[in-house]
Amino acid sequence: MTLDLRLPKVSARFIPVWRRNFLVWKKLAGASILGNIADPMIALVAFGYGLGSLLPQVDGVPYIQFLAAGTVCMSAMNAATFEAMYSAFSRMHVQRTWDGIMNAPVDLDDVLLGELVWAATKSFMSGLAIMLVVWALGLANGWTSVLILPTVLLIGLAFAGLGLIINALARGYDFFQYYFTLVITPMAFMSGVFFPTAQLPAWLQAVGQVLPLTHAIELARPLLLGKVPATPLLNIAVLIAYALAGAYVSTVLTRRRLLA
Repeated sequence: MTLDLRLPKVSARFIPVWRRNFLVWKKLAGASILGNIADPMIALVAFGYGLGSLLPQVDGVPYIQFLAAGTVCMSAMNAATFEAMYSAFSRMHVQRTWDGIMNAPVDLDDVLLGELVWAATKSFMSGLAIMLVVWALGLANGWTSVLILPTVLLIGLAFAGLGLIINALARGYDFFQYYFTLVITPMAFMSGVFFPTAQLPAWLQAVGQVLPLTHAIELARPLLLGKVPATPLLNIAVLIAYALAGAYVSTVLTRRRLLA
């Protein structure tokens, strides 16, 4: 089967797709927000205060403060991933919403861009909700913590693109369990969410350095502590590269699935 390798077309026609998803989300906003932030918030409070009371400082800071940045990034990752896979798959395959949208003067590239930006928006809202808790608990040092919010948006774009790739390959909801079990869960442990990556064997540290979540945390953790990240340009470049590559590959694969 021939692949359509053209670059995705970018136009403002993605905005109605984004708006449609937003209007649907508004009807169940409360449950949606709770579902996205409950697990990371529970992990932050339970591990941060419970386990943190038994630990000395980690990398020179209280454990709950160390954990906070990782929790924000993990929440953003999970929100974008769920939206780009389970929700997008429902609209693409189960409900046939995409087919209905494309009866209007909107093509598949517009739909995919709208889905990408919407998943990133959901990710941003989830990250913002966790940051509000972090600020309320007094875990942030200085104004630099505000810069975590643009980082959260980059995380959303990166993981939305990756999620849409898996969505293009999936034949059913069960397929997504492979991605969560083999990619998302190991990434959370290899990227420094719960403990410093220096505790890992050297080969796992090397693997971790190519993961987008690692670079997100390397940006967010210093900002939360009122410091300047060590390699901000590299971290930002990696997240943007994942976002662009994910957008391109997911477009190519989805064209093959729906238009071939």
